Amino acid sequence: MVGGTFSGKDPSKVDRSAAYMARLTARTIVDAGLAAECEVGISYAIGKADPVAFEVDTLGTGEYADHILTAAARDVFVLRPARIIDVLNLRHPVTGISRSTGTRTR
Repeated sequence: MVGGTFSGKDPSKVDRSAAYMARLTARTIVDAGLAAECEVGISYAIGKADPVAFEVDTLGTGEYADHILTAAARDVFVLRPARIIDVLNLRHPVTGISRSTGTRTR
């Protein structure tokens, strides 16, 4: 993440919405028992709705090869910024994030 990713609450900033989706993707992979650890990278180019790069890295803890998990995650999770905003309901104000669970509270 770069620049002002979390400096504002504007969900239309692709850095913010993509960071939320990357976190959801990584948590889902770990929660499903597909890896003990997971990092997800998403890169976008100005004017392009689809990411120019998407990668799942299980840091050697995956039950499957990273390229297989990357392909599966690309098929399962929405990666277009407008769809991420809709799916994660980011247009509505969030009052906080629980430090203990990392989940949003309203």
